[in-house]
Amino acid sequence: MDALPLVALIAASAAVAGAARRTPVPAPLLLVAVGLAASYLPGVPDYHLDPHIVLPLILPPLLHTAALESSYLDLRANIRPVALLSVGYVLFATVVVGWLAYLLIPDLPLTAALVLGAVIAPPDAVAATAIARRVGLPSRITTILQGESLVNDATAITAFKVAVAAAVGEGASWSGGVREFLVAAVGGVGVGLLLMVPIHWLRTHLKEAMLQNTLSLLIPFVAYAAAEQVGASGVLAVVVVALYLGHRSWQVDFETRLQEAAVWKVVAFILESSVFALIGLQLPVVLKGLGEYSVGQSVWYAFGVFVFVVVARFVWSYPATYLPRGLSSRIKEREDDMDWRRPLIVSWAGMRGVVSLAIAFSIPLVTDDGEPFPARNLVLFLTFTTVIGTLVVQGLSLPWLIRVLKLPGRDAQAQTLAEAQAQNAASQAAEARVEELMQDERNSLPQPLQDRLRTVLERRRNSVWERLGQANPVTGESADDTYRRLAREAIAAEREVFVKMRDERRIDDEMMRTLLRKLDLEEAAAHREIED
Repeated sequence: MDALPLVALIAASAAVAGAARRTPVPAPLLLVAVGLAASYLPGVPDYHLDPHIVLPLILPPLLHTAALESSYLDLRANIRPVALLSVGYVLFATVVVGWLAYLLIPDLPLTAALVLGAVIAPPDAVAATAIARRVGLPSRITTILQGESLVNDATAITAFKVAVAAAVGEGASWSGGVREFLVAAVGGVGVGLLLMVPIHWLRTHLKEAMLQNTLSLLIPFVAYAAAEQVGASGVLAVVVVALYLGHRSWQVDFETRLQEAAVWKVVAFILESSVFALIGLQLPVVLKGLGEYSVGQSVWYAFGVFVFVVVARFVWSYPATYLPRGLSSRIKEREDDMDWRRPLIVSWAGMRGVVSLAIAFSIPLVTDDGEPFPARNLVLFLTFTTVIGTLVVQGLSLPWLIRVLKLPGRDAQAQTLAEAQAQNAASQAAEARVEELMQDERNSLPQPLQDRLRTVLERRRNSVWERLGQANPVTGESADDTYRRLAREAIAAEREVFVKMRDERRIDDEMMRTLLRKLDLEEAAAHREIED
Protein backbone atom coordinates (compact mmCIF):
# COMPACT_ATOMS: atom_id res chain seq x y z
CA MET A 1 0.00 0.00 0.00
CA ASP A 2 1.32 3.43 -0.98
CA ALA A 3 1.35 5.62 2.11
CA LEU A 4 2.33 8.81 0.31
CA PRO A 5 -1.24 9.90 -0.63
CA LEU A 6 -2.36 9.49 2.98
CA VAL A 7 0.62 11.48 4.27
CA ALA A 8 -0.02 14.15 1.64
CA LEU A 9 -3.70 14.38 2.64
CA ILE A 10 -2.88 14.80 6.33
CA ALA A 11 -0.10 17.31 5.72
CA ALA A 12 -2.12 19.42 3.27
CA SER A 13 -5.23 19.33 5.48
CA ALA A 14 -3.25 20.42 8.52
CA ALA A 15 -1.65 23.25 6.55
CA VAL A 16 -5.03 24.52 5.30
CA ALA A 17 -6.60 24.24 8.77
CA GLY A 18 -3.67 26.17 10.23
CA ALA A 19 -3.98 28.85 7.56
CA ALA A 20 -7.72 29.14 8.27
CA ARG A 21 -6.93 30.45 11.75
CA ARG A 22 -5.55 33.59 10.09
CA THR A 23 -8.69 34.15 8.03
CA PRO A 24 -12.32 34.92 8.93
CA VAL A 25 -13.41 31.71 7.17
CA PRO A 26 -14.04 28.73 9.50
CA ALA A 27 -11.56 25.92 8.94
CA PRO A 28 -14.16 23.28 7.86
CA LEU A 29 -15.40 25.52 5.05
CA LEU A 30 -11.93 26.39 3.79
CA LEU A 31 -10.94 22.71 3.87
CA VAL A 32 -13.98 21.73 1.80
CA ALA A 33 -13.31 24.53 -0.69
CA VAL A 34 -9.65 23.54 -1.09
CA GLY A 35 -10.66 19.90 -1.45
CA LEU A 36 -13.10 20.81 -4.23
CA ALA A 37 -10.42 22.78 -6.04
CA ALA A 38 -7.78 20.11 -5.55
CA SER A 39 -10.02 17.28 -6.78
CA TYR A 40 -9.40 18.30 -10.42
CA LEU A 41 -5.73 19.22 -10.16
CA PRO A 42 -3.47 16.94 -12.21
CA GLY A 43 -1.55 14.47 -10.11
CA VAL A 44 -3.95 14.51 -7.14
CA PRO A 45 -4.75 10.89 -6.17
CA ASP A 46 -8.28 9.51 -6.24
CA TYR A 47 -9.34 9.73 -2.59
CA HIS A 48 -12.35 7.45 -2.27
CA LEU A 49 -14.33 7.80 0.95
CA ASP A 50 -14.54 4.23 2.25
CA PRO A 51 -17.37 3.75 4.79
CA HIS A 52 -15.54 0.71 6.20
CA ILE A 53 -12.81 3.12 7.31
CA VAL A 54 -14.82 6.23 8.21
CA LEU A 55 -17.49 4.63 10.38
CA PRO A 56 -15.39 2.27 12.56
CA LEU A 57 -12.03 4.10 12.50
CA ILE A 58 -12.68 7.84 12.14
CA LEU A 59 -16.13 8.39 13.67
CA PRO A 60 -15.39 6.78 17.11
CA PRO A 61 -12.39 9.00 18.04
CA LEU A 62 -14.21 12.13 16.85
CA LEU A 63 -17.22 11.24 18.98
CA HIS A 64 -14.96 10.33 21.89
CA THR A 65 -13.16 13.68 21.90
CA ALA A 66 -16.42 15.61 21.54
CA ALA A 67 -18.03 13.70 24.42
CA LEU A 68 -14.96 14.07 26.65
CA GLU A 69 -15.17 17.85 26.24
CA SER A 70 -18.94 17.93 26.79
CA SER A 71 -20.59 18.42 30.14
CA TYR A 72 -22.63 15.47 31.39
CA LEU A 73 -24.49 17.76 33.79
CA ASP A 74 -25.32 20.30 31.07
CA LEU A 75 -26.47 17.56 28.71
CA ARG A 76 -28.64 16.03 31.43
CA ALA A 77 -30.18 19.45 32.10
CA ASN A 78 -30.97 19.78 28.37
CA ILE A 79 -31.94 16.18 27.71
CA ARG A 80 -35.36 17.07 26.26
CA PRO A 81 -34.21 19.46 23.47
CA VAL A 82 -31.21 17.23 22.73
CA ALA A 83 -33.43 14.13 22.41
CA LEU A 84 -35.99 15.98 20.29
CA LEU A 85 -33.26 16.99 17.85
CA SER A 86 -31.03 13.91 17.87
CA VAL A 87 -33.87 11.38 17.67
CA GLY A 88 -37.12 13.14 16.81
CA TYR A 89 -35.76 15.50 14.18
CA VAL A 90 -33.60 12.85 12.46
CA LEU A 91 -36.60 10.51 12.07
CA PHE A 92 -38.80 13.43 11.00
CA ALA A 93 -36.24 14.56 8.40
CA THR A 94 -35.80 11.01 7.13
CA VAL A 95 -39.50 10.66 6.37
CA VAL A 96 -40.29 14.23 5.26
CA VAL A 97 -37.22 14.85 3.11
CA GLY A 98 -37.50 11.35 1.65
CA TRP A 99 -41.18 11.83 0.79
CA LEU A 100 -40.58 15.25 -0.79
CA ALA A 101 -37.67 13.88 -2.82
CA TYR A 102 -39.94 11.06 -3.99
CA LEU A 103 -42.47 13.64 -5.21
CA LEU A 104 -39.79 15.80 -6.83
CA ILE A 105 -37.78 13.18 -8.73
CA PRO A 106 -39.61 11.06 -11.32
CA ASP A 107 -38.99 7.30 -11.23
CA LEU A 108 -37.32 7.49 -7.81
CA PRO A 109 -38.76 4.64 -5.70
CA LEU A 110 -40.08 5.62 -2.29
CA THR A 111 -37.72 3.19 -0.56
CA ALA A 112 -34.68 4.77 -2.27
CA ALA A 113 -36.01 8.23 -1.39
CA LEU A 114 -36.25 7.21 2.27
CA VAL A 115 -32.64 5.96 2.07
CA LEU A 116 -31.69 9.43 0.84
CA GLY A 117 -33.69 10.99 3.68
CA ALA A 118 -31.89 8.89 6.30
CA VAL A 119 -28.47 9.64 4.77
CA ILE A 120 -28.82 13.43 4.89
CA ALA A 121 -30.88 13.63 8.09
CA PRO A 122 -28.09 13.97 10.73
CA PRO A 123 -26.39 17.37 11.02
CA ASP A 124 -22.68 17.36 11.73
CA ALA A 125 -22.23 19.94 14.47
CA VAL A 126 -18.42 20.05 14.33
CA ALA A 127 -18.49 23.14 12.14
CA ALA A 128 -21.48 24.64 13.95
CA THR A 129 -19.98 24.31 17.42
CA ALA A 130 -16.64 25.62 16.17
CA ILE A 131 -18.43 28.73 14.91
CA ALA A 132 -20.49 28.91 18.09
CA ARG A 133 -17.37 29.07 20.25
CA ARG A 134 -15.73 31.53 17.89
CA VAL A 135 -18.57 34.06 18.02
CA GLY A 136 -19.55 33.40 21.64
CA LEU A 137 -22.97 31.79 21.41
CA PRO A 138 -24.86 31.28 24.68
CA SER A 139 -23.68 28.13 26.40
CA ARG A 140 -27.12 26.47 26.29
CA ILE A 141 -27.29 26.62 22.48
CA THR A 142 -23.76 25.27 22.22
CA THR A 143 -24.65 22.43 24.61
CA ILE A 144 -27.76 21.53 22.58
CA LEU A 145 -25.81 21.47 19.31
CA GLN A 146 -23.06 19.35 20.87
CA GLY A 147 -25.54 16.95 22.41
CA GLU A 148 -27.40 16.58 19.13
CA SER A 149 -24.20 15.74 17.23
CA LEU A 150 -23.26 13.06 19.77
CA VAL A 151 -26.43 11.01 19.33
CA ASN A 152 -27.98 11.82 15.95
CA ASP A 153 -25.55 9.64 13.97
CA ALA A 154 -26.81 6.57 15.84
CA THR A 155 -30.41 7.44 14.94
CA ALA A 156 -29.55 8.09 11.29
CA ILE A 157 -27.50 4.90 10.88
CA THR A 158 -30.34 2.79 12.31
CA ALA A 159 -32.93 4.52 10.11
CA PHE A 160 -30.61 4.01 7.14
CA LYS A 161 -30.33 0.26 7.80
CA VAL A 162 -34.11 -0.08 7.93
CA ALA A 163 -34.59 1.95 4.73
CA VAL A 164 -31.89 -0.03 2.88
CA ALA A 165 -33.46 -3.33 3.99
CA ALA A 166 -36.75 -2.21 2.46
CA ALA A 167 -35.06 -0.96 -0.71
CA VAL A 168 -33.10 -4.15 -1.41
CA GLY A 169 -36.16 -6.33 -0.79
CA GLU A 170 -35.57 -7.78 2.66
CA GLY A 171 -39.15 -7.13 3.69
CA ALA A 172 -38.59 -4.54 6.39
CA SER A 173 -41.72 -3.40 8.22
CA TRP A 174 -42.55 -0.48 10.49
CA SER A 175 -42.70 -2.78 13.51
CA GLY A 176 -39.38 -4.35 12.52
CA GLY A 177 -37.85 -0.91 12.08
CA VAL A 178 -39.01 0.22 15.52
CA ARG A 179 -37.69 -3.00 17.02
CA GLU A 180 -34.29 -2.57 15.34
CA PHE A 181 -34.12 1.04 16.51
CA LEU A 182 -34.86 0.07 20.11
CA VAL A 183 -32.34 -2.78 20.02
CA ALA A 184 -29.66 -0.46 18.66
CA ALA A 185 -30.42 2.33 21.13
CA VAL A 186 -30.90 0.25 24.27
CA GLY A 187 -28.06 -2.08 23.32
CA GLY A 188 -25.65 0.77 22.61
CA VAL A 189 -26.39 2.47 25.91
CA GLY A 190 -26.20 -0.87 27.70
CA VAL A 191 -22.81 -1.73 26.26
CA GLY A 192 -21.57 1.73 27.22
CA LEU A 193 -22.84 1.29 30.77
CA LEU A 194 -21.18 -2.10 31.06
CA LEU A 195 -17.83 -0.84 29.80
CA MET A 196 -17.53 2.57 31.45
CA VAL A 197 -16.94 1.49 35.06
CA PRO A 198 -14.27 -1.20 34.42
CA ILE A 199 -12.49 1.06 31.90
CA HIS A 200 -12.43 3.91 34.40
CA TRP A 201 -11.21 1.55 37.14
CA LEU A 202 -8.40 0.41 34.87
CA ARG A 203 -7.47 4.02 34.05
CA THR A 204 -7.22 4.94 37.71
CA HIS A 205 -5.19 1.85 38.66
CA LEU A 206 -2.62 1.93 35.88
CA LYS A 207 0.46 3.67 37.25
CA GLU A 208 2.24 4.47 34.00
CA ALA A 209 0.97 7.56 32.16
CA MET A 210 2.09 6.02 28.86
CA LEU A 211 -0.05 2.92 29.46
CA GLN A 212 -3.00 5.05 30.54
CA ASN A 213 -2.83 7.09 27.35
CA THR A 214 -2.45 3.98 25.21
CA LEU A 215 -5.64 2.73 26.83
CA SER A 216 -7.26 6.11 26.18
CA LEU A 217 -6.54 5.81 22.45
CA LEU A 218 -8.08 2.32 22.35
CA ILE A 219 -11.25 3.12 24.30
CA PRO A 220 -13.44 4.54 21.48
CA PHE A 221 -12.58 1.67 19.12
CA VAL A 222 -13.20 -0.96 21.80
CA ALA A 223 -16.58 0.54 22.75
CA TYR A 224 -17.67 0.91 19.11
CA ALA A 225 -16.58 -2.60 18.09
CA ALA A 226 -18.10 -4.25 21.18
CA ALA A 227 -21.50 -2.67 20.56
CA GLU A 228 -21.50 -3.37 16.82
CA GLN A 229 -20.53 -6.98 17.51
CA VAL A 230 -23.83 -7.57 19.33
CA GLY A 231 -25.93 -5.58 16.85
CA ALA A 232 -26.15 -2.46 19.01
CA SER A 233 -25.22 1.15 18.27
CA GLY A 234 -21.48 1.66 18.48
CA VAL A 235 -22.04 5.43 18.38
CA LEU A 236 -24.08 5.41 21.59
CA ALA A 237 -21.62 3.07 23.32
CA VAL A 238 -18.73 5.45 22.55
CA VAL A 239 -20.69 8.48 23.74
CA VAL A 240 -21.82 6.88 27.02
CA VAL A 241 -18.30 5.72 27.89
CA ALA A 242 -16.69 9.06 26.98
CA LEU A 243 -19.24 11.12 28.94
CA TYR A 244 -18.60 9.02 32.03
CA LEU A 245 -14.82 9.22 31.66
CA GLY A 246 -14.94 12.96 31.05
CA HIS A 247 -17.16 13.49 34.09
CA ARG A 248 -14.69 11.60 36.28
CA SER A 249 -11.44 12.71 34.63
CA TRP A 250 -10.42 14.45 37.87
CA GLN A 251 -9.81 11.04 39.40
CA VAL A 252 -6.96 10.34 36.96
CA ASP A 253 -3.51 11.60 37.92
CA PHE A 254 -2.33 14.95 36.59
CA GLU A 255 0.40 13.59 34.30
CA THR A 256 -2.08 11.41 32.44
CA ARG A 257 -4.51 14.31 32.06
CA LEU A 258 -1.79 16.55 30.63
CA GLN A 259 -0.66 13.93 28.12
CA GLU A 260 -4.18 12.83 27.27
CA ALA A 261 -5.38 16.37 26.55
CA ALA A 262 -2.43 16.98 24.23
CA VAL A 263 -2.78 13.63 22.45
CA TRP A 264 -6.50 13.91 21.81
CA LYS A 265 -6.16 17.52 20.69
CA VAL A 266 -3.74 16.42 17.98
CA VAL A 267 -5.86 13.40 17.00
CA ALA A 268 -9.02 15.51 16.71
CA PHE A 269 -7.20 18.19 14.70
CA ILE A 270 -5.82 15.67 12.19
CA LEU A 271 -9.08 13.75 11.79
CA GLU A 272 -11.35 16.79 11.54
CA SER A 273 -9.05 18.48 9.04
CA SER A 274 -8.73 15.34 6.92
CA VAL A 275 -12.43 14.46 6.80
CA PHE A 276 -13.51 17.93 5.70
CA ALA A 277 -10.85 17.90 2.98
CA LEU A 278 -12.11 14.44 1.96
CA ILE A 279 -15.61 15.85 1.50
CA GLY A 280 -14.38 18.23 -1.20
CA LEU A 281 -12.22 15.56 -2.81
CA GLN A 282 -15.26 13.34 -3.46
CA LEU A 283 -16.55 15.52 -6.33
CA PRO A 284 -15.10 13.44 -9.19
CA VAL A 285 -16.36 10.23 -7.58
CA VAL A 286 -19.98 11.36 -7.27
CA LEU A 287 -20.05 12.84 -10.78
CA LYS A 288 -18.86 9.67 -12.51
CA GLY A 289 -22.15 7.82 -12.28
CA LEU A 290 -24.54 10.58 -13.32
CA GLY A 291 -24.65 9.66 -16.98
CA GLU A 292 -28.39 8.93 -16.95
CA TYR A 293 -29.23 12.38 -15.59
CA SER A 294 -28.57 15.67 -17.34
CA VAL A 295 -26.71 18.48 -15.62
CA GLY A 296 -29.86 20.61 -15.51
CA GLN A 297 -31.92 17.83 -13.92
CA SER A 298 -29.26 17.00 -11.35
CA VAL A 299 -28.80 20.63 -10.32
CA TRP A 300 -32.57 21.13 -10.00
CA TYR A 301 -32.95 18.02 -7.87
CA ALA A 302 -29.99 19.09 -5.73
CA PHE A 303 -31.47 22.53 -5.15
CA GLY A 304 -34.84 21.05 -4.24
CA VAL A 305 -33.39 18.56 -1.75
CA PHE A 306 -31.25 21.29 -0.19
CA VAL A 307 -34.35 23.46 0.35
CA PHE A 308 -36.27 20.50 1.78
CA VAL A 309 -33.48 19.81 4.28
CA VAL A 310 -33.23 23.42 5.44
CA VAL A 311 -36.99 23.99 5.71
CA ALA A 312 -37.63 20.66 7.47
CA ARG A 313 -35.32 21.68 10.30
CA PHE A 314 -37.23 24.93 10.82
CA VAL A 315 -40.54 23.08 10.68
CA TRP A 316 -39.34 20.76 13.44
CA SER A 317 -37.36 23.16 15.63
CA TYR A 318 -39.99 25.79 16.44
CA PRO A 319 -42.79 23.40 17.52
CA ALA A 320 -40.22 21.28 19.39
CA THR A 321 -39.12 24.41 21.24
CA TYR A 322 -42.48 25.96 22.11
CA LEU A 323 -44.99 23.10 22.34
CA PRO A 324 -43.42 21.53 25.47
CA ARG A 325 -43.37 24.97 27.12
CA GLY A 326 -47.02 25.48 26.22
CA LEU A 327 -48.02 22.07 27.57
CA SER A 328 -46.01 22.24 30.79
CA SER A 329 -45.80 25.26 33.09
CA ARG A 330 -42.87 23.61 34.80
CA ILE A 331 -40.84 23.61 31.59
CA LYS A 332 -41.91 27.18 30.88
CA GLU A 333 -40.64 28.37 34.25
CA ARG A 334 -37.35 26.55 33.82
CA GLU A 335 -36.77 27.76 30.25
CA ASP A 336 -38.03 31.31 30.32
CA ASP A 337 -35.11 32.53 28.19
CA MET A 338 -36.10 30.74 24.97
CA ASP A 339 -36.99 33.65 22.69
CA TRP A 340 -37.52 33.18 18.93
CA ARG A 341 -33.88 33.85 18.06
CA ARG A 342 -32.55 30.73 19.76
CA PRO A 343 -34.48 28.11 17.72
CA LEU A 344 -33.64 30.18 14.64
CA ILE A 345 -29.93 29.73 15.31
CA VAL A 346 -30.38 26.03 16.11
CA SER A 347 -32.32 25.58 12.87
CA TRP A 348 -29.77 27.37 10.73
CA ALA A 349 -26.88 25.45 12.33
CA GLY A 350 -27.97 22.16 10.74
CA MET A 351 -24.93 21.64 8.54
CA ARG A 352 -24.23 18.16 7.19
CA GLY A 353 -20.84 16.49 7.15
CA VAL A 354 -18.70 13.47 6.46
CA VAL A 355 -20.95 10.96 8.24
CA SER A 356 -23.70 11.53 5.65
CA LEU A 357 -21.24 10.88 2.82
CA ALA A 358 -19.83 7.80 4.52
CA ILE A 359 -23.31 6.35 4.99
CA ALA A 360 -24.19 7.14 1.36
CA PHE A 361 -21.11 5.32 0.05
CA SER A 362 -22.15 2.25 2.04
CA ILE A 363 -25.37 1.88 0.01
CA PRO A 364 -25.20 -1.59 -1.63
CA LEU A 365 -24.60 -1.78 -5.38
CA VAL A 366 -27.37 -4.31 -6.03
CA THR A 367 -30.65 -5.44 -4.49
CA ASP A 368 -31.48 -8.98 -3.39
CA ASP A 369 -32.73 -9.92 -6.86
CA GLY A 370 -29.46 -8.84 -8.49
CA GLU A 371 -30.76 -5.57 -9.93
CA PRO A 372 -28.75 -2.35 -9.48
CA PHE A 373 -29.76 -0.37 -6.42
CA PRO A 374 -32.29 2.19 -7.71
CA ALA A 375 -30.82 5.66 -8.31
CA ARG A 376 -27.74 4.93 -6.18
CA ASN A 377 -25.55 7.37 -8.11
CA LEU A 378 -28.17 10.10 -7.83
CA VAL A 379 -28.45 9.54 -4.07
CA LEU A 380 -24.66 9.91 -3.79
CA PHE A 381 -24.75 13.14 -5.82
CA LEU A 382 -27.64 14.61 -3.83
CA THR A 383 -25.91 13.73 -0.56
CA PHE A 384 -22.72 15.42 -1.75
CA THR A 385 -24.49 18.59 -2.91
CA THR A 386 -26.52 18.79 0.31
CA VAL A 387 -23.37 18.48 2.43
CA ILE A 388 -21.55 21.11 0.37
CA GLY A 389 -24.60 23.38 0.21
CA THR A 390 -25.24 23.38 3.94
CA LEU A 391 -21.57 23.85 4.79
CA VAL A 392 -21.14 26.76 2.38
CA VAL A 393 -24.51 28.54 2.60
CA GLN A 394 -25.28 28.01 6.28
CA GLY A 395 -21.67 27.84 7.45
CA LEU A 396 -20.68 31.15 5.87
CA SER A 397 -23.85 32.97 6.93
CA LEU A 398 -24.13 31.62 10.49
CA PRO A 399 -21.62 34.07 12.05
CA TRP A 400 -23.35 36.97 10.25
CA LEU A 401 -26.77 35.77 11.43
CA ILE A 402 -25.56 35.51 15.03
CA ARG A 403 -24.21 39.07 14.90
CA VAL A 404 -27.42 40.42 13.33
CA LEU A 405 -29.65 38.75 15.92
CA LYS A 406 -27.46 40.15 18.72
CA LEU A 407 -27.87 37.16 20.96
CA PRO A 408 -26.41 37.79 24.39
CA GLY A 409 -23.19 35.83 24.67
CA ARG A 410 -21.51 34.58 27.78
CA ASP A 411 -20.96 37.23 30.43
CA ALA A 412 -17.18 37.21 30.79
CA GLN A 413 -17.30 39.32 33.96
CA ALA A 414 -19.83 36.99 35.60
CA GLN A 415 -17.81 33.92 34.61
CA THR A 416 -14.63 35.43 36.04
CA LEU A 417 -16.48 36.30 39.27
CA ALA A 418 -17.80 32.73 39.58
CA GLU A 419 -14.29 31.39 38.92
CA ALA A 420 -12.86 33.70 41.57
CA GLN A 421 -15.43 32.59 44.14
CA ALA A 422 -14.77 28.92 43.40
CA GLN A 423 -11.01 29.41 43.58
CA ASN A 424 -11.36 31.35 46.83
CA ALA A 425 -13.34 28.54 48.45
CA ALA A 426 -10.87 25.92 47.22
CA SER A 427 -7.84 27.92 48.37
CA GLN A 428 -9.33 28.39 51.83
CA ALA A 429 -9.87 24.64 52.10
CA ALA A 430 -6.31 24.01 50.90
CA GLU A 431 -4.84 26.49 53.40
CA ALA A 432 -6.81 24.92 56.24
CA ARG A 433 -5.60 21.48 55.21
CA VAL A 434 -1.97 22.65 55.05
CA GLU A 435 -2.19 24.23 58.51
CA GLU A 436 -3.70 21.01 59.84
CA LEU A 437 -0.92 18.90 58.33
CA MET A 438 1.80 21.18 59.65
CA GLN A 439 0.67 20.48 63.19
CA ASP A 440 2.04 16.97 62.73
CA GLU A 441 5.79 16.83 63.39
CA ARG A 442 6.18 14.35 60.53
CA ASN A 443 5.32 17.21 58.14
CA SER A 444 7.71 19.77 59.57
CA LEU A 445 9.30 22.11 57.04
CA PRO A 446 11.86 24.91 57.29
CA GLN A 447 10.12 28.26 57.67
CA PRO A 448 11.08 29.50 54.15
CA LEU A 449 9.40 26.46 52.59
CA GLN A 450 6.32 26.91 54.77
CA ASP A 451 6.11 30.53 53.64
CA ARG A 452 6.55 29.53 50.03
CA LEU A 453 3.71 26.99 50.25
CA ARG A 454 1.40 29.58 51.78
CA THR A 455 2.42 32.15 49.17
CA VAL A 456 1.59 29.78 46.31
CA LEU A 457 -1.88 29.16 47.73
CA GLU A 458 -2.48 32.85 48.28
CA ARG A 459 -1.35 33.74 44.76
CA ARG A 460 -3.66 31.13 43.28
CA ARG A 461 -6.58 32.60 45.22
CA ASN A 462 -5.79 36.19 44.30
CA SER A 463 -5.00 35.60 40.63
CA VAL A 464 -8.63 35.42 39.47
CA TRP A 465 -9.72 38.37 41.63
CA GLU A 466 -6.98 40.45 40.01
CA ARG A 467 -8.53 39.87 36.58
CA LEU A 468 -11.60 41.72 37.86
CA GLY A 469 -9.51 44.68 38.99
CA GLN A 470 -7.22 47.20 37.39
CA ALA A 471 -4.79 46.13 34.68
CA ASN A 472 -1.24 47.36 34.32
CA PRO A 473 -1.58 50.74 32.53
CA VAL A 474 1.53 50.04 30.43
CA THR A 475 1.08 46.38 29.42
CA GLY A 476 -2.65 45.85 30.09
CA GLU A 477 -1.77 42.79 32.17
CA SER A 478 -2.96 41.93 35.63
CA ALA A 479 -0.32 41.44 38.31
CA ASP A 480 -0.74 37.70 38.03
CA ASP A 481 -0.33 37.78 34.24
CA THR A 482 2.91 39.70 34.69
CA TYR A 483 4.05 37.20 37.32
CA ARG A 484 3.42 34.27 34.97
CA ARG A 485 5.18 36.00 32.08
CA LEU A 486 8.23 36.66 34.22
CA ALA A 487 8.12 33.07 35.49
CA ARG A 488 8.20 31.84 31.89
CA GLU A 489 11.17 34.08 31.15
CA ALA A 490 12.93 32.64 34.18
CA ILE A 491 12.16 29.10 33.00
CA ALA A 492 13.58 29.95 29.56
CA ALA A 493 16.78 31.21 31.19
CA GLU A 494 17.08 27.98 33.20
CA ARG A 495 16.52 25.94 30.06
CA GLU A 496 19.37 27.70 28.26
CA VAL A 497 21.72 26.94 31.15
CA PHE A 498 20.83 23.23 31.13
CA VAL A 499 21.43 23.00 27.38
CA LYS A 500 24.74 24.86 27.69
CA MET A 501 25.89 22.53 30.47
CA ARG A 502 24.99 19.51 28.31
CA ASP A 503 26.93 20.95 25.39
CA GLU A 504 29.93 21.50 27.67
CA ARG A 505 29.57 17.86 28.86
CA ARG A 506 29.06 18.94 32.47
CA ILE A 507 25.82 16.93 32.51
CA ASP A 508 24.73 14.14 30.17
CA ASP A 509 21.66 14.11 27.87
CA GLU A 510 19.60 11.94 30.20
CA MET A 511 20.03 14.37 33.08
CA MET A 512 19.26 17.31 30.81
CA ARG A 513 16.02 15.71 29.62
CA THR A 514 14.99 15.04 33.24
CA LEU A 515 15.61 18.67 34.20
CA LEU A 516 13.88 20.01 31.09
CA ARG A 517 10.82 17.84 31.74
CA LYS A 518 10.37 19.45 35.14
CA LEU A 519 10.57 22.88 33.53
CA ASP A 520 8.14 21.82 30.79
CA LEU A 521 5.58 20.74 33.38
CA GLU A 522 5.88 24.08 35.17
CA GLU A 523 5.53 26.00 31.90
CA ALA A 524 2.58 23.86 30.80
CA ALA A 525 0.81 24.57 34.09
CA ALA A 526 1.39 28.31 33.66
CA HIS A 527 0.18 28.19 30.05
CA ARG A 528 -3.00 26.29 30.98
CA GLU A 529 -3.76 28.87 33.68
CA ILE A 530 -3.54 31.63 31.06
CA GLU A 531 -5.71 29.70 28.58
CA ASP A 532 -8.36 28.97 31.20
